[in-house]
Amino acid sequence: MNTAALGLGTYRLRPPAVHEAACRAWEDPGTAWVDTAPNYLGGRAQTLLAPALARHPVPVSTKVGFVASGTDTAAIAAGVLTSSEAHAGHCLTAPFVHWQCARNRAELGRARLNMVFVHNPERAAGDPAEALLRAFTALEEEVEAGALEAYGVATWEGFDTGVFTVPNLDHMASVAAGSKAHHLRAVQLPVSLVTATAFTQALGGRGPIAQAAERGWQVYASASLFGGELPELATQELTDLIRPDLSVPQACLLAVASCPGVTRVLLSTSDPAHWAEGRAALAEPPVPVPVLRKVLDVLASD
Repeated sequence: MNTAALGLGTYRLRPPAVHEAACRAWEDPGTAWVDTAPNYLGGRAQTLLAPALARHPVPVSTKVGFVASGTDTAAIAAGVLTSSEAHAGHCLTAPFVHWQCARNRAELGRARLNMVFVHNPERAAGDPAEALLRAFTALEEEVEAGALEAYGVATWEGFDTGVFTVPNLDHMASVAAGSKAHHLRAVQLPVSLVTATAFTQALGGRGPIAQAAERGWQVYASASLFGGELPELATQELTDLIRPDLSVPQACLLAVASCPGVTRVLLSTSDPAHWAEGRAALAEPPVPVPVLRKVLDVLASD
């Protein structure tokens, strides 16, 4: 068993460092990945990434759902967004999903997108299930048109609150595709030693991570350092349980990368040293499940 691969998250990058960060992600071509969204960095993330992506063919995942800063006027003029939807800041209607996919391709300089996540569908107006079905149908059409390889769902709390489950998503994708041969291939959710519900479930072969893994889907762990706060919360004693020779941030990353079913850990850092530390941590052998259980038990008792 290997640990999960490292991927560059762009949510917390400093804009001047985006190009170099994306180039560093290409240092491991076999596992390189960049995750972004049209609303990251004030709506500038994708255009800032484009020059590096032109030099290095790093696979990229982006998103649809949130109305990116400064794009509402263009979307309204194109007839794909209403004023009320723009005010809400989130939209998963088919016209807007298609429009946002096309804009993502243009901003990233890619004729075909590797992965598009439906971004926080729990924020959708009305019934989230209906919104997801509309979005999945539009994304299946993007795949059929050759403009997209696969799609997924990126959520912050949708699984925890029960708004949807992996079996629900699988069923909706089958309905959207008209068969079980759909192109829903990934989920992205927070997985850390603090946001540990799905983590704990996975250690017992339950919950969204295990259910996604059973289907052969990719599982992207976001917020693995809890927005950079986890190293301040974790103790050296906890680190020693995981791997004594690692730093606190490295131990936290390795723990997440060792969670059964997690295939990629997203690290959002502008610092070359932090990126190198993350690469070194994920090159370590995985932490055994009994040790991970002990670590989570210690945290739960604090």
